[in-house]
Amino acid sequence: MYSTRKVKEDLIYVGASDRRLALFENLFPLTEGVAYNSYVILDEKTVLLDTVDSSVSMQYMENVEHALNGRTLDYLVINHMEPDHCANIEAIVYRYPEVKLVGNAKTFQFFEQFYTLKDSENYHIVKEGEELSIGKRTLKFVMAPMVHWPEVMMTYETSEGILFSADAFGAFGALDGNIFADEYDYRGRTLDEARRYYVNIVGKFGVNVLNVLKKFDNLALNMICPLHGPILREKEDIDLLVGKYVAWASYEPELQSALIIYGSMYGNTENAAHFLANELANQGIRNLKMFDVSKTDASYIISNLWIYSHIVFASPNYNGDLYFKVDNVIREALALSFKNRKISFITNMSWGGKALKTMQELLETGKNIEFIGEPVEIKSSLKQENEASLLALATTIAQSINA
Repeated sequence: MYSTRKVKEDLIYVGASDRRLALFENLFPLTEGVAYNSYVILDEKTVLLDTVDSSVSMQYMENVEHALNGRTLDYLVINHMEPDHCANIEAIVYRYPEVKLVGNAKTFQFFEQFYTLKDSENYHIVKEGEELSIGKRTLKFVMAPMVHWPEVMMTYETSEGILFSADAFGAFGALDGNIFADEYDYRGRTLDEARRYYVNIVGKFGVNVLNVLKKFDNLALNMICPLHGPILREKEDIDLLVGKYVAWASYEPELQSALIIYGSMYGNTENAAHFLANELANQGIRNLKMFDVSKTDASYIISNLWIYSHIVFASPNYNGDLYFKVDNVIREALALSFKNRKISFITNMSWGGKALKTMQELLETGKNIEFIGEPVEIKSSLKQENEASLLALATTIAQSINA
């Protein structure tokens, strides 16, 4: 049975949600599933914008057929060739064999890498700024390479300022009938997942994101239809998320406060982290946050690295080196171009090791990373003798935050 929603009089949502998937890209936990969005335009010509993941193929094909209501499909616009959005291209072509496939040259290179179907006579190859008239509406194609794949493009509907934004402006989380951000508590429920999605999926490509956003400086953005997450149609929601994207892509912190990331085998390093957090609070620092790397998936921790101005890494030595889950967070963050932060350290050793050296050497490779305060080194467990150094570190961090 179909499950569609009207976006505009001639624009229909035909996507579907998967609430069973545990890991997005087999990496990132999904506590509330994920939505795969796709859209049909009914004009003089009919247009389908992207397809969906194979997990929701049956629902999707029913939705498309219902939206077309007996009409044939003239165009399939392929904004992104990642399998969670292109898995049903072949099924669409088999159902509508005369459909024209709209994409750029790289789109069709990837298409032929993924699939055996050869349909080159129906390729409609577009370049930056080219337009396609479909009747009352005109579609303009905006290339968005490396946001976050090299073939990515966006489709801009010119008469009403509707942006079909590919993976940009997306979020983790299934859609529960409410497909518009203004139909529910977007800020309370989805914004954090939009950040986690951005940082972990697109975060490495901040320069590319900013370059694409510049292309819309003189274009109205009245609606954003992403491939994951809710549609944004209210100006305040659009302005909020575009503003967040500018900050995230610029690697500028959202909060002047401290994030403490610790690993702890038996609770001793954790005790030192808590002591530091309490003293920061005593010195008036608000909005502090702590993560145990062994308890919280790295994608949540890394997402928070984009929020906080000051980061404390606290780690025991393990097998003579850095606790590997702390090591993983640091390496993953740097792979995503983590930069522009002030960093402090706490380490714990019983007989030696180079956890501190490894953390410093890794983070020195980041751009505009500043180490502040003397690293605190404890031996085995937190003792009275460590109080002065922890208090001094807290004071240094607090003064830097308040500067």
